[in-house]
Amino acid sequence: MAADGAAMPLSDHLRELRTRVFRGLIAIVIGTIAMWFLYDWFFAIITAPMEDVVAAAQAENRDVQLVLTGVADPFVLRLQVSAVAGIVMSSPVWLYQLWRFVTPGLHKHERRWSMVFVGIATPLFLAGAALAYIFLPNALGFLFDFTPQSVANYVDVSRYISFFLRTVLVFGIGFLIPLVALMLNLAGILSARALVKSWRWTILGVFLFAAVATPDGNPLTMSMLALPILLLIGVVTGIAVLHDRRARKKGDGLTIDVRDNEISPIDEITPIAAPTSVDDGSREDS
Repeated sequence: MAADGAAMPLSDHLRELRTRVFRGLIAIVIGTIAMWFLYDWFFAIITAPMEDVVAAAQAENRDVQLVLTGVADPFVLRLQVSAVAGIVMSSPVWLYQLWRFVTPGLHKHERRWSMVFVGIATPLFLAGAALAYIFLPNALGFLFDFTPQSVANYVDVSRYISFFLRTVLVFGIGFLIPLVALMLNLAGILSARALVKSWRWTILGVFLFAAVATPDGNPLTMSMLALPILLLIGVVTGIAVLHDRRARKKGDGLTIDVRDNEISPIDEITPIAAPTSVDDGSREDS
């Protein structure tokens, strides 16, 4: 490892990358093996929303079931679920390896803000995933209600798991959008004034994102995703206003707050007097 701020040869970068990738893969393999033995417990968590829908359908004399259609599907399903769970469970290790590979090329203040980002992003993502898990039975029930009475729903387990993971990921990523806006403000790229002025477009964009992200198109589910994101954006806007005000007081803000009808500070610079010609002195000496 090169010293802080020192240049590292390409060969050292490649060796460092190989080491970090190898350690991350070892962690994923160990996590996958561990989750192989915890497969029943993890599979029960994933299929719990679907079990609620199955129980409600049976009460209404409708046939809704999770099924496997192939001979090798149970083994493949267990391998896929264990691998996904292993990647998730080992994420602290391989994220740390990725972090250790990237940090030598960052300045100290960039490392500080990136650590803040990582520390806040994890609970926000988990909050979005938990919200998706809570409302997933309602979304599934809403979709299955369109099934005619004479038709049974036999859902392939692999397709259900793909649907489950996609929904959870989208909700988790949605909760990270306000954090990205905050990091752009702290980096001096996005001002608080721009956030305040674009509030109409922000609301429209969040509801469009929620409409596309929610699997059932139910207005209730869409609102339950959009409203927390808007609340987080409101908190981020307040933090950005305080940050920009504090930066202006210190005089070290990265963004220049200038109104459209004001003169830019660059235009107020006093022009420098033209230097005296060298020829004048040479003529006097002659």
